[in-house]
Amino acid sequence: MALTMYQLSIPALIRGLGVLTKLLDKAEAHARDNGVSPDDLVNARLAPDMLTLAGQVQRVSDTSKGLVGRLTSIEVPRFPDEEKTLGELRQRIANTVAFLQTVRPTDLEDSDRREVVLNFPTLKVTLTGEEYLLRFVLPNFYFHLTTAYDILRHKGVSIGKADFLSLTA
Repeated sequence: MALTMYQLSIPALIRGLGVLTKLLDKAEAHARDNGVSPDDLVNARLAPDMLTLAGQVQRVSDTSKGLVGRLTSIEVPRFPDEEKTLGELRQRIANTVAFLQTVRPTDLEDSDRREVVLNFPTLKVTLTGEEYLLRFVLPNFYFHLTTAYDILRHKGVSIGKADFLSLTA
């Protein structure tokens, strides 16, 4: 039996968002235990031209919701990018997960053949739904999830590969 678009997307996105929540929990504990300002973590970035931790979390959320918006007829909730605390970032993740949990496998039936047009400032790309999922959504989702992990690791939060893979308690 072939994997469905639902099986390839929604469970993986929900799992990744759960990992991100646990990373933010560890970041908050790190800040508390080490006298670090949580704001320093929320506003941290790896390089001047990269998004902050908050921006990375927002892109993970937006990429997840965007999949649903582009591949179904479901209206996607809009979340303004206004999070300024770890708690607000966790709430955004929870809201995103709650939305994704409303998506049913039947909502994504035949979405592999749906046309998706991505408009970037200097580029317009047309993809099938399958290409959109495999060549844009999943790589973009994991890029921003990994970058959030990297920011926290760079700031001294005690996390490792097992945390990213969600192999820890």
